[in-house]
Amino acid sequence: MSSPHTAATSPSAASQPLSTSRDVSDQPVADELVLGQYIPLLYHYNMLQDEERVGAFFQAIQVVVQPGMHVVELGGGTGILSSFAARRGARVTCVEHNPELVACARRFISDNGLDAQISVIQADAAEFVPSEPVDVVICEMLHVGLLREKQAQIISGFKRAYQRAYGAALPLFIPEVSMLMAQATEHSFDFSGYWAPVPMFQAPLMEQPRTKELSLLMPYASIDYRHEIPLDFDVRQRLTATHSGYVNALRLVTQNVLAVDVIQQRAITWPNQCLVLPLASGLEVNAGEELDVVFRYAAGGSVEELWQSIEIVKPSDRG
Repeated sequence: MSSPHTAATSPSAASQPLSTSRDVSDQPVADELVLGQYIPLLYHYNMLQDEERVGAFFQAIQVVVQPGMHVVELGGGTGILSSFAARRGARVTCVEHNPELVACARRFISDNGLDAQISVIQADAAEFVPSEPVDVVICEMLHVGLLREKQAQIISGFKRAYQRAYGAALPLFIPEVSMLMAQATEHSFDFSGYWAPVPMFQAPLMEQPRTKELSLLMPYASIDYRHEIPLDFDVRQRLTATHSGYVNALRLVTQNVLAVDVIQQRAITWPNQCLVLPLASGLEVNAGEELDVVFRYAAGGSVEELWQSIEIVKPSDRG
């Protein structure tokens, strides 16, 4: 069994670039066919049974949407979030690109007796222009770190098209804000005696049995969807180790503020799953020591793109 201190420093791991599926096929499937606006129906089962996700959006829609409003949902999937808005008395335009999901959403919405309030439109959400002004826009194409799915591109494209048609004033957005954070960690990649440092997702709970936190969360972007949304992240920040240990992974944490309930004086939030990315080589750190953290990726980009860019070093070790 490999020692934790050889997490990714065996001769083969240290000398070769990290890779997930780059060489698996000469004919890779285009991202847009499996991500963003083309997530297959099968995967929506997981979203529908995710009570934290569904419950948080239900609460946010209850707070923000009022009777008589016009609501647009971008990437409506099965139509569940549109149904919450319709049950608040809104008129809803549900925009979905995937033909399979368009047919399913129309059937489900009819079965739930909401087809008089919800119109399901097959269209590219990034280019969609509603036929009348909108009060609220719902868009949940959220992946940790704004990776893989096209939340940033979809909302940016919608805003440009909407402002050309209706002027500078924008609707309210659900979510309102996404906060992107990173953290240096020591992670066990030991699986029944087999050492395998691979990227992995964690439930959005900071305390995990495999993970030791070695720093505080480092905020690197705060995305307000009514303002300009960055499409590229080039992170170069210094953090301080809060505990001694062996830094062998970077953990990404994303918290989404769906809405603010002014009456109850609380934010309605929903966190994405955390993403743990092993380092090509780790380093010992003592509490109080500084670490330089570097990584870069494009919004909607691949996990591999971010993974291969990560560098964590002590300032004193830089040449």
